Amino acid sequence: MTVVMPALMGMLLAIGGCGMTGTKVTDEDLETSVCGRLREPLAFWQFRTAAGAADERRIRSIRDIERLNFTTRDGRELGGYKLRAAHPLGYLLVAQGNAMLADKLIGALAYFRDRGLDVHVYDYRGYGLSAGNSRLKAIVADYRDIVAALNAQGYRRRLLYGLSMGGIILANAVGIRGDYDALVIDSSPSRISGLGCPEAYDPVRHIPPDAARLMVILGSRDRVIPPPAIEELAHTVRERGGRVLKSPEFSHPLQDLDPAVRQRRFREVAEFLLR
Repeated sequence: MTVVMPALMGMLLAIGGCGMTGTKVTDEDLETSVCGRLREPLAFWQFRTAAGAADERRIRSIRDIERLNFTTRDGRELGGYKLRAAHPLGYLLVAQGNAMLADKLIGALAYFRDRGLDVHVYDYRGYGLSAGNSRLKAIVADYRDIVAALNAQGYRRRLLYGLSMGGIILANAVGIRGDYDALVIDSSPSRISGLGCPEAYDPVRHIPPDAARLMVILGSRDRVIPPPAIEELAHTVRERGGRVLKSPEFSHPLQDLDPAVRQRRFREVAEFLLR
């Protein structure tokens, strides 16, 4: 999530409750709103506007990069990028914030490629290189299927990193019994049901009884998702054996002004993933 999130929280809660919150929908209804018939499309429209358009010029100087394409279960084409490690130890699937594109993020993630991981990043459906209508239920289903497809490729390590909204997406996608080796949730709120979404999508509800594979990061300087919004999630992960890193230096992901602080953040993530 980027700086658009605080302003949108009030807007989402103010829009009338004419949505379909809690409605049971089938896979054929992936692009049905679950956080309000009006509020969810409006929120994603704001997020996509903030993200802007894809621009391949942003990736021209990045080495060992290739385009990715993925067909979703309802026939949408998703686009993204892969950074190729010379001798991959595993894959790292990164899910970004809600106003971010893959081509804006992928350069920073070369840190993980250089530590032996094939890094995969997709634009969310409806964003940038990806077709479709941006809806929470659909994006969660997309990432559930992307994880399954990557797991089928025989990688030795199956690693996940969710930044802000990306942590919400990955927590929901892999669930309590997800097939992965490590997941880092960086600056994601404990709950989104306060925004009109079903409680079933609250990240805190998707923490397994044994959370040793999980790490939660929160930063004292984060003004987008401040620490109190993350504390319940962090407490649950810690109580169930996972790792929690609360840093007085960290802002929201990719908003750390000091490059050395961003480097420390990525180093902590890499050490947990590759431990």
